[in-house]
Amino acid sequence: MSDYLIAALYKFTPLTADAGLQARIHEVCASHDVAGTLLLAPEGINGTIAGPEAGLRAVLAFLRTLPGCADLEHKESRATDQPFLRLKVRLKREIVTMGVPGIDPNQTVGTYVEPEDWNDLISAPDVVTIDTRNDYEVRIGQFAGAVDPQTTTFREFPDWFRRFRETRPNARIAMYCTGGIRCEKATAFVKEEGIEDVFHLKGGILKYLETVPAEDSLWEGECFVFDRRVSVGHGLVEGDHTLCHACREPLSVQDRASPLYVEGETCPYCHDDRDAAQRQGYAERHRQETLARSRGERHVGRKVTPE
Repeated sequence: MSDYLIAALYKFTPLTADAGLQARIHEVCASHDVAGTLLLAPEGINGTIAGPEAGLRAVLAFLRTLPGCADLEHKESRATDQPFLRLKVRLKREIVTMGVPGIDPNQTVGTYVEPEDWNDLISAPDVVTIDTRNDYEVRIGQFAGAVDPQTTTFREFPDWFRRFRETRPNARIAMYCTGGIRCEKATAFVKEEGIEDVFHLKGGILKYLETVPAEDSLWEGECFVFDRRVSVGHGLVEGDHTLCHACREPLSVQDRASPLYVEGETCPYCHDDRDAAQRQGYAERHRQETLARSRGERHVGRKVTPE
């Protein structure tokens, strides 16, 4: 049995996201040895947290007492080590930043599609499947035949979609993301743009990989996750990717075999963009982390207080 339970969660619901709620959530998480990141905004809550199973379930039970969160859903996976170094509870304007005023998935949203029905939908000839994640996430895995917007932030998605729709004005649209939150907000935006036949994968890639057997899957590659595991595959088993210490790009086994890869310093994606002083700094940080691991400790850098 793995030592840590991980929960990815989000809920669009009107929320009084203030310093008082931030402090209450931080206290509950800290008292149960739960780490990770939770974002609070007037539109709801979003994040991924991990801890001992009993502690994590206690935190989830508390979150479900918040207004509108009684039916809060989460995706579970496990890890042998704590995948987060710190606990962060942050107040934000949006729980997933699109930057388009007035988009509210509580009012307008696309049609949810269960993971078991997703293959049939995206295999239909009149359906265009769109990956709403950013370029570095798409690079390590996506659904076969999906359109990659090649965005670097979710803020770029609205302008990209307005250009893209001109090329396929009559298509039905199916969208997906890691855990469901970005594609849910994206469908709300697309419907506000006047498109009615809009669908999104309920629970995102994580729920699909958990639910659909590998032999029936249309997923190719691994799924990027925002914790120290870096990526997961079918069954939510930890994948083969690591992160570059310099640019934070996910690195495959092939990337790490490149002559441009130096552990802890550079990788093929940033080798030409880093000077000697930067590389020296990355190397020293990597050395400190290695020493901490050898002592059975975690190198977390400076202490971060609740934000």
